[in-house]
Amino acid sequence: MSRYQLAQLNIATLLAPLDSPQLADFVANLERINALAEAAPGYVWRLQDEDGDATAIRPFGDEVLVNMSVWRDVQALSDYVYKSAHTEMLKRRREWFAKVGQAHMVLWWVPAGHRPSVEEAAARLAHLHEHGPSAFAFSFRQAFAAPAAALSESSV
Repeated sequence: MSRYQLAQLNIATLLAPLDSPQLADFVANLERINALAEAAPGYVWRLQDEDGDATAIRPFGDEVLVNMSVWRDVQALSDYVYKSAHTEMLKRRREWFAKVGQAHMVLWWVPAGHRPSVEEAAARLAHLHEHGPSAFAFSFRQAFAAPAAALSESSV
């Protein structure tokens, strides 16, 4: 078992209030998509509020939703995001969320068992915006190996 797991944060700016007709399909699918994540291979943890999702947690502003989770590795998260029923929701994101001009998602490695705070995640996203991808904060497009994997590769 790896000593590190992959944390992810993504944020999205709502085009309308959660209780609006425009967001009805998004809200109606939250529980199903969250359950899909929890059942996915490599899933470890996700940020939740009292209702079982994270829609009430708004550290980036009243119109910005937060999704944060921890996974076994980049491949497990990628498989869930791009190779599961989650893609149905991904294809419809422009119906519900504003197009973003800068990175809205960040990945980083955490020690196994660590549950990142929203503040920690915000700092990683800010670092990605300011400095671009690095081992400290990266994206699917330019992923970095877990520290333990990097150590084992260098000792070969």
